Parts: sequence; C-alpha cells; structure tokens
Amino acid sequence: MTTDVLITGTGMFAGRIALDIAATAKAPVSVVIAGRNVDRLQWLQTAGNARAAMFGTPATFRAHRIDLLEDGASEALLSELKPRIVVQAASIQTSSVISDQGSRWTQLVAEGGLSATAVFQALMSSRMAAAITKLCPKTPLINCSFPDVVNGMITAMGHDVLCGTGNVAILSNVFRGAPARPEGTLRVLAHYQCLKPWRQPATERTGPAPRIFADDTEVADPFATFAECKLTPEPAIEISGASGVTLILALAAGTPWNGHVPGPGGLPGGYPVTLSEAGVMSLDLPASVTEAEAIAWNDAFEHAGGLTVSGSRASYNGRLAELLRAEGFAHADGFDVADLEAVCTDMLGLRDRLMSQPA
Repeated sequence: MTTDVLITGTGMFAGRIALDIAATAKAPVSVVIAGRNVDRLQWLQTAGNARAAMFGTPATFRAHRIDLLEDGASEALLSELKPRIVVQAASIQTSSVISDQGSRWTQLVAEGGLSATAVFQALMSSRMAAAITKLCPKTPLINCSFPDVVNGMITAMGHDVLCGTGNVAILSNVFRGAPARPEGTLRVLAHYQCLKPWRQPATERTGPAPRIFADDTEVADPFATFAECKLTPEPAIEISGASGVTLILALAAGTPWNGHVPGPGGLPGGYPVTLSEAGVMSLDLPASVTEAEAIAWNDAFEHAGGLTVSGSRASYNGRLAELLRAEGFAHADGFDVADLEAVCTDMLGLRDRLMSQPA
C-alpha cells in the first residue's frame, strides 16, 4: 500500500494533524501514523477513518506500531513504508512543559526558556533526518518538534529539513482570523518567543512583539491592533497542530501554497513562505524587509537567551546558560551538534534530578 504522509508520534500534536487531514483533504491521501502506544494508534486510525467518512474526504489512515527510540527505527519505517512526506511529531519532551509547574525543572524552563528542552526535541528529529539522508534524500521532512531552534541543529548536522509547523503560524492565523485585522495580505515575522505575550491578558502584555505587515505596510502596534486576540496558557494545539495541515496536503497533491512556517530550510524563527508545485519552499517577505534582515531579526532572540547554532557548534546564551552553569551541566558552554546523543543523555540526567525536587 502507498504511504503519502508518514506521521511519527501519537501525541496531541500528531493527532490534531491526522484528524484535521481527515476532515479537510480534497485529493486522495494515504496517511500512516507510527508510534508505540497501541491504544492511541488504534484510536487515531479509527477516528481518522471515521472523520474521513463523516466529512466525505478521500483520506485513509493506517496505524504502524514501532518504538521510535529503538536503534534503526527511522530507517525501518522509511524502508518499509516509503513515504512521500515525513511529518515528525514525536519527542521525548512533552509540550506540557510550557504550562507545568512545581518542580525545579519546570522552574528552570520557565526562567531560562524553552531552549532548555532543545536537545530533547532534536533527538528523534535528527535521527529521522539522518535516515532520510541515507535512504531517500528527496523526501521532504516537516519537523514539528521545536523547529525554530531544532531545524538549525538538523541542517548543521548535514541533513535537509523543509520546515516546521506551529509557532509563527499560530500567530499569523490568529491575526488573519481577527475581526480587527487590517486590509491587505498579512505577512508575519515571529520567533517562538513572541508567543508568550499573547498568553497574557491584553492589558498586561509585555515582551517581544512579532513584526506584522499588511501588504507592505508594517503594523505599528501589534498589541493594540490585535488586542482581542488571546492564546490559551497551554500549548495551542487547536491552531498549532492544525497549521501544518494545508501545507502537508499541498505537498501531497503537488499544488502551490503560501503561508507561514518556522525553521524553513533550517533558518531560526518563523517567516512567511511560498511553496511551488515542485515542493520548493521560498521566503515571501514584505518588499521592505530583506532576507538578511529577517533572519537577523529572528536570530537575535536566541542570542539574547536560548540556544544558537554557528557552524557545527551549538551554544547556550543569556539566562539559560547561567542557569545550566549553576546546575553544573557539563555542556553549559555549548557542544558540537555531532555529540547530540551524548548531550541528550546528560541533559536527561539533569532533568530527572530537577524533576524530583520541588520548586
């Protein structure tokens, strides 16, 4: 049987992608969902096929049981299923860390930023990217695990990644759906760090704002213009997971697409983009913003506090670096991306220790 789209992972993010494909597909598409949770796999297969029947769409769903952490799991999936598109949504760090509280680990993430989890997010995605390089280098990879930062790590390892989903696409779609949106085509530059203010009430918003353009005119005060827009404190799965669906379906059908994605081609942060019928993705910036300016604007966020990649070297910066040094983390001063597996093992030890300690 053919596999148009392989979704790895069975969590809420993967489930939202699969079930929204079921409700919206216009052209025939075959989806395989792979992971180790048998009950969840059976449910996503059942629910996906039920929703396709309910909405009258030509989408079909199959479940494939595999432990994605086992050696050679990615290679085995690609060899057996030969997918046309890979959507990597599995991670050893759940997205609930955004809203969880009560341990010294969640306190470190809240204070130092989500890049504390970057190596966890990169582990399975880098393995899949390496398997694609080895077995099917023309297969597009959409990495859903912290793509603003992780996609740069993947490309530094010598592998290709088309883009990610969510983050900038959360905000761009929220703004597109806002009653007070200005006239014209909206284009948004947004790093994942720009999401935090929108989880706060409008009267309390502080922190970095995205850059929003209506056609080529920049919105002077995004917080005022879109004051009615507010995100849930939890991961915004209803928008973030869904945001990749139209892109995935366009890739599967070979049709052009435009929208917003994080980490296109391994770039830091998020951008407006276009996708050609041939599956080539390009930045679609406002006329007043150069590519170099857009990249530098996004890159500045993690230099101030987070994790950046230069050449083959990943570096922790700002408050996150300070916190990791204070905890005695062996790689607080950075690491070579080729050493990701060993760094991840050490970070798991730190996480386990801090999770056992109340904040």
